[in-house]
Amino acid sequence: ASQALGEQLVAHPDNALALAEPYQLAGARQRIMRAVGADPEQPVTGTAGAPAALAGAPAVLALRHAYRAELVRLAAADLAFETELATVSKALADLAGDVLHAGLAVARAGLPENATPCRLAVIAMGKTGGRELNYVSDVDVIFVAEPAGGADESAALATATKLASELMRICGQAAWEVDAALRPEGKSGVLVRTVASHLAYYERWAKTWEFQALLKARVVAGDAELGQAYLDAVSPLIWSAAERPDFVADVQAMRRRVVEHLPADVIDREIKLGPGGLRDVEFAVQLLQLVHGRSDESLRQRATLDALAALRDGGYVGRDDALSLADAYTFLRIAEHRLQLFKLRRTHLVPADEAALQRLARAMGFRPDGRGDAVAVWRSEWALHAREVRRLHEKLFYRPLLEAVARVPTDALRLTEDAARRRLEALGYSDPSGALRHLQALTAGVSRRAALQRTLLPVMLSALADAPDPDAGLLAYRQVSDALGASPWFLRLLRDEGAVATRLARLLGTSRYVANLLVRAPEALQLLADDEQLRPRRRPELELLMATAARRQDGLVQTAHAVRSLRRVELLRIAFADLLGLAGDAEVRTALSELADATLSAGVSAARRLVAAELGLAEPGVNFAVIAMGRLGGQEIGYASDADVLFVFDAGPGVPEPAKQAHRIAERLRELLTAASSDPPLRLDASLRPEGSSGALVRSLDSYAEYYERWASIWEAQALLRARFVAGDPALGERFIELIEPRRYPPRGLQPEQVLEIRRIKGRVDAERLPRGADPHTHTKLGRGGLADIEWTIQLLQLRFAHSVPGLRTTATLAALLAAVDAELLGQDEAAALEASWRFASRARDAIMLVRDKADDQLPKPGKVLQAVGEVLGYRPGFEAGQLLDDYRRAARRARRVVESVFYEG
Repeated sequence: ASQALGEQLVAHPDNALALAEPYQLAGARQRIMRAVGADPEQPVTGTAGAPAALAGAPAVLALRHAYRAELVRLAAADLAFETELATVSKALADLAGDVLHAGLAVARAGLPENATPCRLAVIAMGKTGGRELNYVSDVDVIFVAEPAGGADESAALATATKLASELMRICGQAAWEVDAALRPEGKSGVLVRTVASHLAYYERWAKTWEFQALLKARVVAGDAELGQAYLDAVSPLIWSAAERPDFVADVQAMRRRVVEHLPADVIDREIKLGPGGLRDVEFAVQLLQLVHGRSDESLRQRATLDALAALRDGGYVGRDDALSLADAYTFLRIAEHRLQLFKLRRTHLVPADEAALQRLARAMGFRPDGRGDAVAVWRSEWALHAREVRRLHEKLFYRPLLEAVARVPTDALRLTEDAARRRLEALGYSDPSGALRHLQALTAGVSRRAALQRTLLPVMLSALADAPDPDAGLLAYRQVSDALGASPWFLRLLRDEGAVATRLARLLGTSRYVANLLVRAPEALQLLADDEQLRPRRRPELELLMATAARRQDGLVQTAHAVRSLRRVELLRIAFADLLGLAGDAEVRTALSELADATLSAGVSAARRLVAAELGLAEPGVNFAVIAMGRLGGQEIGYASDADVLFVFDAGPGVPEPAKQAHRIAERLRELLTAASSDPPLRLDASLRPEGSSGALVRSLDSYAEYYERWASIWEAQALLRARFVAGDPALGERFIELIEPRRYPPRGLQPEQVLEIRRIKGRVDAERLPRGADPHTHTKLGRGGLADIEWTIQLLQLRFAHSVPGLRTTATLAALLAAVDAELLGQDEAAALEASWRFASRARDAIMLVRDKADDQLPKPGKVLQAVGEVLGYRPGFEAGQLLDDYRRAARRARRVVESVFYEG
């Protein structure tokens, strides 16, 4: 396994005698110190302490032999698999410290007797500092010095510099290069500084990477007391570095630069610097430490595996992820050790030739199995670990939560009661005491769930504070957390997956509609992790899902739950996409309408099956169809819209009591979709049927034909403009639409008296239906320039001209508006005014429902609700409330002028 150490044994056969004993690190320092003739019991703290008896070339040679002898002992135990990686790495780091200690004694022996007294501490950095050293590596150090015995500082530093320089020369010849490039100003900076000089540099000039490097700083030789003073001085700076502007982005960019500068011909063989290599693990762990370690001292570990275990125990990294990373890191480090052991050369490249690969695989203990020979097995393991490291590196290193946590002041991360109260007040929570109770309930105890909440809550509090209603959002977050109980995936999702935590905070602090639905369907949170999952589903997919779920159920209650629970999740999907700006207004209206269509379709199928079971039939003999009316017919419903419908049936000869069968299907459908449940209802409104609420709920096709022929009023023809087959028997639905075509699109248009009648009815609506106390200038439905004004105007044009303008034969408001422009029935400016007001009013109604979870056609007065409504509508946070009201009034006034010109005068 090691040609170099084999040669060492040939040259020094006595080294082999030590292999008869089990390996023990204890005693290595004493053996090395004795080799150079120094007293192992005497400290060497600079100019103080006993110098070595040997100096010059004999000392270097003695130190080299002693170091190699210890290396033989350790490598033998390692290669015989008697020690674990962590033990080997710690032993190598401690051995490096022993060599530095002995080297300092040798350097001390070379000082003149009149040298100015000084204290010198050697601070190990990098892998030596972290006690995770590999066999062949530079040993990174920083030197700290102070005058001793009242000596002049400048002269003392000169002595310390000589000591440090000689130490680097001695160790470089005896063992490995000593690299002091991590010192302030790097290689261009002075070699030795005082504690105060170090501190001044770090406070004013240090870059982000320098604080990352200090994570592993450890005193390994020289004056231990001085070294500790240095560590105590720089520690607060390390654990506040994450608050620096762009800290997270700087660390991420540094890692990317390392990969970008790797030569293309070696990148796939680099187990240290390449993608999926050791650096990916180390950078991810160190970034998590620096961000979260500000408030959690348990994360202040030097060694990568120790830090990873602490991150796991603290809930910052999932158990499975931590295990995968630890396994991969161990594999890669052992591979690095075996590569370097062969010739004791510094390398991190997997060899290209087969013989070297065979040696590497066997030295790591791999043997042939079903995957092939030892090399094939090794390659398979390497590929698996590299993929897992890269996946987890991307997941952890680029976790959006890190940037969010880094933006939270350190004091705010410590959720003591006083600190939390001050933080809540500073963030603008209206009820800090109530919010504090929520925090205490969420973080009580020592469970992993409580630990994860303590990690997440500082970020959630800040994100909620940016939402319109932080207090309501925090209450909703607690309710969702309570609803999920001990479910492990919920908090892991917030911690690990994309921007879920900040998205959730935004949603809960803005929308009671979302908050109340989420409490009943918390599993829908998983949709927030993937933008693709937030694309609303189309009707065919929804129908299939709902019909499949309904068929698997027995009884009305179970069937209703199966259909409506799917609808509930889909409502959340649409609301998520809407509030997060991932779906436009038209897409939201279409999605809500298609969801209602699919729900009705699945409901009709389920209702028919239930009725058949009640009647003891294989299938009801009656044909049944649902006709959408109103905004559902136009496929432009909102979150608060009822489903306006007509029920029609038909039956062939021999079907017993078809009207009763059809009525029973309609009743079961209503029960399925509106019965009391934790799932939101789809309320069916059949009041547009012939004779209104006093008429039969369900009519035959012939009955509709007779009624529309003999009794229908002009307003009923107007209502039929929105009629659209939506569910049930397609042939029957098509026949119904054919029946009403001449009613809603009169062959010769409207007679003057019919136009007057429509205007009279509209006048009554304006006078009688506006709620008492409502402001007609900001009522989105019945106010001046509101939805009713615009829709009646367009519908009047349809009734008058659709017989000659085919484009007007549509159930959609805006489609009819465009057709009217094409037919020159409206000017471009007139249409633009109507469309702008219609869109504004429709969107405002949806925003009110999303914010309040309560339907309202009246724009709120200035206050928290209007602020939230405005933000949903796209206004910037903190906008002037009057601006929204002014914008709406302006749009409505312009629309009203068109309505007066076209509807009342045209």
